[in-house]
Amino acid sequence: MNSMQNLSLDSLAQMLVERAIKSGASSADVVVVSSRSTSVEVRNGEMESTDSADGFDIGLRVFHDQSQAIVSTTRSSDNDLYELAARAVEMARIAPPDPFAGLADSEQLASDIPDLDICDKADPSARDLLDMALAVEAAGLSVKGVSQSTGGSASASRYEIVLATSTGFCNRYARSGFGISAAMIAGETTGMERDYDYSSAVHLKDLEDAETVGRSAGERAVARLNPQKVSSQKLPVIFDRRVASSLLGHLSGAVIGSAIARGTSFLKDAMGSVVFAKGVNIIDDARMLRGVASKPFDGEGLATGRLDIVEDGVLNSWLLDCRSARQLGLQSNGHASRGTSSPPSASPTNLYLEAGKRSLEELLGDIGTGLLVTELIGMGVNPVTGDYSRGASGFWVEKGELSYPVSEITIAGNLKDMFAELVPASDLEFRGSVNAPGCLVGEMMIAGT
Repeated sequence: MNSMQNLSLDSLAQMLVERAIKSGASSADVVVVSSRSTSVEVRNGEMESTDSADGFDIGLRVFHDQSQAIVSTTRSSDNDLYELAARAVEMARIAPPDPFAGLADSEQLASDIPDLDICDKADPSARDLLDMALAVEAAGLSVKGVSQSTGGSASASRYEIVLATSTGFCNRYARSGFGISAAMIAGETTGMERDYDYSSAVHLKDLEDAETVGRSAGERAVARLNPQKVSSQKLPVIFDRRVASSLLGHLSGAVIGSAIARGTSFLKDAMGSVVFAKGVNIIDDARMLRGVASKPFDGEGLATGRLDIVEDGVLNSWLLDCRSARQLGLQSNGHASRGTSSPPSASPTNLYLEAGKRSLEELLGDIGTGLLVTELIGMGVNPVTGDYSRGASGFWVEKGELSYPVSEITIAGNLKDMFAELVPASDLEFRGSVNAPGCLVGEMMIAGT
C-alpha cells in the first residue's frame, strides 16, 4: 500500500487541492466519496440476487482564471493523483471562460458542522437482509387475492463524503440508509394487477416492519382488481400522498436557479407572487434530524438550513448554488449538490409540503364525484409553460366514497392552475427526500373513453 492510500480521506482531499494549486490552478476543490452497500432480492421464497459493492471516488475541480475543468478517478496512488491534478489544470487552460463559475467566497463557508444523526452504527449482514426480504415478500403473499410476487428486497448503505477547497474549507459527514420493499400481483391471466410498497430510513430501527410493508403491497394490488373505464370530463382530482410528492418535484424543477437564469421555468417571473392557495407552506430543510437527504454543508461548503420556499402561498425563494446565484445577482442559499464528475448545481434536500388541517377522507367527502389518483405514468410536463398531462390510475369517487378502481386514463391541466387551487390533506408522512400529504386539485381534465 502506498503513501496516498495510507492517508485519511481529509488529508487525501487537502493534498490533492495543494497539488492542483502547485500545478498552476488559481483555485480548486475536491470531493471524495467512500461508499459501501449491500442489497438482497428474493422471489417466491428464494434468493434471486445479492449485491455488495465498495466504492471510492475522487472528483477534482480546478480553475484557471475564469475557466474550469473537472476530472474524476477511482484510483488513489501517488502517480494517479499527480497526473489527475496536472491533467485537470491543462484542461482548464483550454476551456472556455465562464464568468459565473468559481468557488464560494471564504466568508460564505460553513463554520458550524452540526450532528444531524444521519449515520446509524447498525450494520446488518447479508443474512439479516435476506431475512428481511423474505419476511416482506411472505407478508405480501399472505394477502387473500394475491396470486404471485414480483419480489421482495432489503438494502443497507453507508457513504462518507469529504469536501476540501483551496479557500480553507475541509469537512466531512457520513450518511447511512436502509430500505425494504415488496411488489405483488393480484388476479389471474388477463385480469392481473400489480402494486408495491416500501419503507426507507436513515436508521435501521426507523424502518416500518416487514409485515406492514408486505401486507400493504398485497392489499394495494388486490384493491386494483377489475378496473373500469370512465368517460372524459372535468372533475376534482385528489393525489394520494404517494404520488402527490411528484407535484413538489415539478415545483423544485421550476425554482432551480439555473432554470430561472435560462428563462426555462414557468415560474421565472413569479418571485414574491401568490403561487399557491393561502395557507400552503412548502419547506426545504437540509438540517432535519435523521432526514433522508440531510447534510450539514452543501456541495460548495456553504452552511445548509431551512428554506421556506413557499410561505402562506407566496413564492419566497429560488434554490441556488453559487453559479446560478451570481447569474441572478443573488447569494447562494446553500443548495449546491455535487457528484465527483460534474460541477455543483442546485437541488432540494428534504423537501416537503406542510400538512393541511383536514383529513383525506374529509377532502373526498368535499368533492362528491371525482378521482383519487394512486399511480402516475409518463412524464408529460412542459417545464417552460407548466402544461401537465400524465397517464394515471386510481379510484373513482362517488358521494365522497371510493367506488371502484379505474385505469387507462389521462389527467391534464396546467401546473400554475393546479398549484393555485391545491389543498393539502393532513396525512403527511416523511418517507423519502420529497414528501407531501394527499392533495386536492379543484378541477382537471380527465380523459377516458
